[in-house]
Amino acid sequence: MRNNSVRWLPAKLAAIGLGRAVRQAVMVSMLGAAGTVLADPVVMHVATAGPPGHVQNSIVFPTWAKWIEDATEGRVTVKLEYGLGSQSTFFNLVEDGIADVAWAYHGYVPGRFQLTQIVELPNLGVNAEAASQAYWEVYEKYLAKAGEHEGVQLLGLFTHGPGQIHSTHEIRSMADLAGMKVRIGGGIQQVLGERMHVTPVGAPGPKVYEMMQQGIVDGVFMPAASQKDFRLAEVAPWLTLLPGGLYLGSFAMFANEDFMDSLEPRDRKAILAVSGAKLSALAGKAWDQSDLKGIEMAEQYKVHINRLQADSPMVAEFQQLTKGIDQQWLAIAKEKGVDGQAALTELRQRAHELMAQEGQVAANP
Repeated sequence: MRNNSVRWLPAKLAAIGLGRAVRQAVMVSMLGAAGTVLADPVVMHVATAGPPGHVQNSIVFPTWAKWIEDATEGRVTVKLEYGLGSQSTFFNLVEDGIADVAWAYHGYVPGRFQLTQIVELPNLGVNAEAASQAYWEVYEKYLAKAGEHEGVQLLGLFTHGPGQIHSTHEIRSMADLAGMKVRIGGGIQQVLGERMHVTPVGAPGPKVYEMMQQGIVDGVFMPAASQKDFRLAEVAPWLTLLPGGLYLGSFAMFANEDFMDSLEPRDRKAILAVSGAKLSALAGKAWDQSDLKGIEMAEQYKVHINRLQADSPMVAEFQQLTKGIDQQWLAIAKEKGVDGQAALTELRQRAHELMAQEGQVAANP
């Protein structure tokens, strides 16, 4: 069957030092010789994290899998693979051919991904769907040339919903965060944590429930969806919602290049057609809906929800605290040869255009 004998061939050829062009030629020859074996569907093995009920595993990947099966007329199917490690290793996992596809939070690999923080910068003021679609468009136009995703086939970019404050006690001002032990996921959260003078504790998302339950941290910065997805409603009795949130978190979905090259050209084309902007918007919309479910869960567990208004003193404090963050990112973009100002201006303009369309979920549920 192709999934057993042939699907691992690209990684093996790469391991012995053959160049990509040579590997492609060998694959074409091997696949042609495989004959009747290729009648079986190709299984795309997708490395994932989080519980099965997490929005990425219960909505995003199943929907995308259906698109792929329909687009390829059943020649390619998708199988989620759990237990392959943390997201911080997923880029290497895919590059090494251990998994065909994966998704990961860019903040878990800080030395490699910096331009991706463009969408995480505070005060974008839109939901995840609008941000994700605009992000893909702007990344392709301005940022892809910097090569931060070199080594994998980028399939989609998206954000979670606005990052909010989940805590063990009430937060009345930004000053209340100083000294608190807060789980930090990386990316722009790291910058915010430094400015808030929190005591940062690094850990992947699936560990947050345990850390809150055991008192290892006093709070976390995550979207409202985490009240349900990571069961924070059980361990975080306070939820502070800022208009537009503190930040948005940047994620990628990506494939092993040799796996994509091993597909029949029509199937590779079909998969790419249901990825990109379409997949990015799907993920963003699903995470927006998950935020609403998170709020519902918080209400069921009688979590104290503090919905701050735009004229709240705490919002003004946050605006003051985040001054100059854009300039830090723009300096990084300049070093990488990217027109950061044009990219950032277009991202914000396009995201707000998309946000104005009918049926969008509010950025502050």
